Amino acid sequence: MPPTLASLVHHSALKLTVRAGEDRLDVPVRWAHVSELADPVPYMEGGELLLITALKLDAEDPEAMRRYVKRLAGAGVVGLGFAVGVNYDDIPKALVDAAEEEGLPLLEVPRRTPFLAISKAVSAAIAADQYRAVTAGFAAQRELTKQALNAGPEGLLGALAAQVDGWAALYDASGAVVATAPEWAGRRAARLTAEVERLRERPAPASSVVGGPDNEDRVELHSLGTGRRPRAALAVGTAAALGTAERYAVHSAIALLTLTTERSRSLHAAEQRVGAAVLRMLLAGEPDHARAVAGDLYGGLLDAPFRVIVAESASGSAARADADGLGGIVEAVESAAPRPGEAVLVVPEGERLVVLAADGGAAVSACAAYAAARAVPEQAAGDEEELVVGLSAPAGPIAAAAAYKQAEQALSVARRRGRVLVEHEQLAAGSVLPLLADDAVKAFADGLLRALHEHDATGRGDLVASLRAWLSRHGQWDAAAADLGVHRHTLRYRMRRVEEILGRSLDDPDVRMELWLALKATSPE
Repeated sequence: MPPTLASLVHHSALKLTVRAGEDRLDVPVRWAHVSELADPVPYMEGGELLLITALKLDAEDPEAMRRYVKRLAGAGVVGLGFAVGVNYDDIPKALVDAAEEEGLPLLEVPRRTPFLAISKAVSAAIAADQYRAVTAGFAAQRELTKQALNAGPEGLLGALAAQVDGWAALYDASGAVVATAPEWAGRRAARLTAEVERLRERPAPASSVVGGPDNEDRVELHSLGTGRRPRAALAVGTAAALGTAERYAVHSAIALLTLTTERSRSLHAAEQRVGAAVLRMLLAGEPDHARAVAGDLYGGLLDAPFRVIVAESASGSAARADADGLGGIVEAVESAAPRPGEAVLVVPEGERLVVLAADGGAAVSACAAYAAARAVPEQAAGDEEELVVGLSAPAGPIAAAAAYKQAEQALSVARRRGRVLVEHEQLAAGSVLPLLADDAVKAFADGLLRALHEHDATGRGDLVASLRAWLSRHGQWDAAAADLGVHRHTLRYRMRRVEEILGRSLDDPDVRMELWLALKATSPE
């Protein structure tokens, strides 16, 4: 504990006497300061014991003393020491009354006690308190390190909670509570997830102080990790602000948990290498070998239908891929999966990212939500999205290669259509006609029909419209002629002219298909 006015009064060598403010002697003293200025307030920081002889004060003027004492109390001065036998044989009644009225402790300093002795006593007590705090901090650090090595994060949290006489909680990268100490703090820690989410949005290292749930306590939140984004967070709840020793303990816990987090990142990198091997085996048609290598790490993922997600940067830049999309989608998927206990396989491949995630799970939903958030509703023509994603249909280990191909096909369509995410199932459920918007298809269609359009431009007939009507009626002469309002013999003549001009037979189903698609590509209606 830092020195207090009470400890100075009880100091046998100082011989101090309390003349006012007896009920406020338990206030900590930050320093002892001597000043004979009529107004020393501009030089005060708060927490001082001010020592005076009233050399420049009219200590017998009640009004002057009321103003003087009031300013001292307002500046945070915790006590006033008055040396008797120098300018006054006794403390003037005006000063005693003013101190009593303001509630400011007033100490009588005997002539034989120099101010220097009081300053030395305060300094020695502060130094002793700091030494005790540092010693206690080192002891706490040793205990926390011991618990971290022997019992892991749970043991460390238990030791930290005991050191601060409160509770502690550890959150993972998703903001979910990983461990608490004591156990009763679990519910309290869970109600702070929104605050943890806000902390994670700030660059590491970051910290904040919040009121506990229902104002039960004071909670400090600290981010953990050395990367651009925090990998975890620590919450420490106490009834009051932390002292020096408790602060040492918290800082030690942050350092130890950060080391644990960084070690976890190394393990995560190793897991990714295993995941890459599992993916290669699946794509090579070796699901049994893949399952054996995955073991418990990814085994659960291979026991149920999964989806294959393939994501790329639309810019074609690996650096921009990480900064503008792929890094974010990895974080979104890996943050969502632990909450329901899902396994997820993430394999970065340069400018591409491959993910295997449980069908209908949180990771797939998080991927879709992330992609939707990055979509631009009114994107200018010709602009590219920073991220494109293809999602396969549900599949099992045996069909992993087919699912990967589906995801690549969906990715290709997403890039061509200027969309962020396309699901392969959407392609089968939709129409092939939107694919005709490709410039290469339009160029082919224009070239195929150019001769017919040039013929019609001379006013010698309407071959393009006649061809469209005939194809739409599946070659039924009477129905097509009725649609055009001409005789069927006229229509037969026009179709012969189409064959002559194009040099192709309309009896060939491939020719009819190409002509129909060309008509749709150049004039969809």
